[in-house]
Amino acid sequence: MYSEDELASAVAAGVVPEETAAAFRAHVTALRHTQAADEEYFRLVTGFNDIFVVMACALLLVSVTWIGTASAAWMGALALTAASWALAEFFVRRRRMALPAIVLLLSFVGGVYYLGYALFGHTLTALAVASALVAAAATLHWLRFRVPITVAAGAGAALGLVIALLFKLLPWTTLYANAIEFVGGLAMFALAMYWDARDTQRRTRKSDVAFWLHLLAAPLLVHPVFSQLSRFDGRVDLAHALAAIAVYALIALISLAIDRRALMASALVYVLVAFSVVLKEFGMVSLGFAFTALLIGSLLLLLSAFWHPCRRWLLGAFPDAALRRLPPLR
Repeated sequence: MYSEDELASAVAAGVVPEETAAAFRAHVTALRHTQAADEEYFRLVTGFNDIFVVMACALLLVSVTWIGTASAAWMGALALTAASWALAEFFVRRRRMALPAIVLLLSFVGGVYYLGYALFGHTLTALAVASALVAAAATLHWLRFRVPITVAAGAGAALGLVIALLFKLLPWTTLYANAIEFVGGLAMFALAMYWDARDTQRRTRKSDVAFWLHLLAAPLLVHPVFSQLSRFDGRVDLAHALAAIAVYALIALISLAIDRRALMASALVYVLVAFSVVLKEFGMVSLGFAFTALLIGSLLLLLSAFWHPCRRWLLGAFPDAALRRLPPLR
């Protein structure tokens, strides 16, 4: 079994002509009766060996962290960081295993983050230092291993550094935490769209990088918006629920335009909670969530089934300059 990255590498090395690779992709897509770009494909598991390796890595990483922490917290963090990098040298750089690559990246940046807190305590200063360390470590990890999720990890850490410094130097900005979070989400979304625009056909690693950035941007954008509508503390009324639906409809249109579903997935929980609370107010205490899930789930399934016709209708109003930066219609 050959991955998309390996096929792209063969094209870059001149082993396979670009025309042959494109014809091969089209042939495989036709055999599967799927539309490749529509699936938001990203490589995660190529076989049970990936899961087996992750289980073994988890045991080893937990063990070395535990042993190191017995002496000092920073030693446990350092041991986790070093072990994660060492394992990545074999399983990521040499074996190119997708799931272990993600897990080892997360454990690596987690170790670096934990190291910052272990050295500086649980303060805003520690958060800033830890975020700076993670951003630098993620940059080194990307240069060495090129794991797509690394860009999102580094970008998230950089955003954490900016927010921590802002709250530390200007304490009054904490009053505008939702607005700052939303602006950060817009920055992550813009970065994701930058990577998406570099690979509108979604055939290379750039598309995978964009996928993880969209996953990072989605909660940062969605949470402050729905938080402003209501705190979901039992005081949600019909007006709040209708506003939530309106916002979710806008999110659905954006998701259709960019052919990404991460925003819709992140916002789904807020819509479910809002309507469940409203139905409880009308006396449907036991079945409120069930009826809400049934309705919204049915609508999402319909949207999934008619995703391409909906995109075709929506993008018909877009100018050509914008269409060139979006995934093509199928």
